Amino acid sequence: MKILLILGHQRAGSFCHAIAEAAREEFHAAGHEVVFHDLYAEGFDPVLTNSELAKGAEPSATIARHCREVLEADAYVLIHPNWWATPPAILKGWLDRVFRQGLVYEFGPQGAIGKLKGKRAIVFTTSNTPREDELRLFGDPLENFWKTCVFGFCGVEDFYRRNFESIIMSTPEQRAGWIEEVRQIVRRS
Repeated sequence: MKILLILGHQRAGSFCHAIAEAAREEFHAAGHEVVFHDLYAEGFDPVLTNSELAKGAEPSATIARHCREVLEADAYVLIHPNWWATPPAILKGWLDRVFRQGLVYEFGPQGAIGKLKGKRAIVFTTSNTPREDELRLFGDPLENFWKTCVFGFCGVEDFYRRNFESIIMSTPEQRAGWIEEVRQIVRRS
């Protein structure tokens, strides 16, 4: 299986980086091919320009490569912190530039048609807000964003998301347990 693993966290050594490394290790141990992008380390430009948006515009070599990787992948793993109920701008920009109309979805007479049917997605997120407060105050906007607005819209039905919280109040022992949970989730996928 070919896995596309995308990390959207700017600080090396973060818990998101630890999640990404654990997932990579488990996928490799299971014999899967992993294509990994640390968007911040690579200096990915998240800005979708007007000229790039124009109908028939050819994407840059970098964006064309990312688009190919999306199509070739059997599964997607995205890892990021929760910032204001959304992914960081760099990851949202990656979606804007790579999850393109005509590539991962198109419009037909009956509406949107997802083109990623039969693929799967796992999203790992982190937050500092305790889970009870998050649900009471906001619901779970990231679940809806990833499951429905992104992957569901693009035809992915095999979806799983796990949020780890509260990172800021967690102990090293809790984080070690969470990393083991990441490993178990990846092994089951």
